[in-house]
Amino acid sequence: MSTPAPGTGLKLHLGCWHRHFPGWVHVDLCDMPHIDHRSSIDQLPFIDDGAAQLVYCSHALEYFDRQQALGVLAEWRRVLAPGGTLRLAVPDFEALIQVYQRTGELARVLGPLYGRMAIPTPQGEQWLYHRTTYDERSLTALLAEAGFTAPRRWDWRETEHAHIDDHSQAYFPHMQKETGLLVSLNMEFTRPAD
Repeated sequence: MSTPAPGTGLKLHLGCWHRHFPGWVHVDLCDMPHIDHRSSIDQLPFIDDGAAQLVYCSHALEYFDRQQALGVLAEWRRVLAPGGTLRLAVPDFEALIQVYQRTGELARVLGPLYGRMAIPTPQGEQWLYHRTTYDERSLTALLAEAGFTAPRRWDWRETEHAHIDDHSQAYFPHMQKETGLLVSLNMEFTRPAD
């Protein structure tokens, strides 16, 4: 697959798993028919500098620890055009604390806090776990350190991928999208002009 020239409107879906957004470029380690590039999302050598208008990553940044995250974000910034948008969704630590306080049940927050994902390897499955968590203040500070600006929350209902249920639409109680507590921290940032 050829990469469009910089600034031509490419939309990247990083860590997409089984979710397919028509018209987007999909990158993931898993092997599924809609995956355009089977690769880790922290190295994107097949994407030209400044080629993407939008980079979207839902509940995958937390698989990298805080020190690794800066390198990951530098790579995402590289492929993003000046003025382009980085749209992130990560488990919301503050909301998960509220879930625990309401229920007193650790099991209700273990999945979003620690995650677990199987990656097939020649030696068998390798298990990946979340290495960190974020609240709005810590995510904003990290993205500022990585050179992104204009932090803002985004509403999944107002995106072109709203009809595809992913972790950006995670609620407690599960699937209670009208009355539940959103447990995904959904934020967008801008790559400023250099």
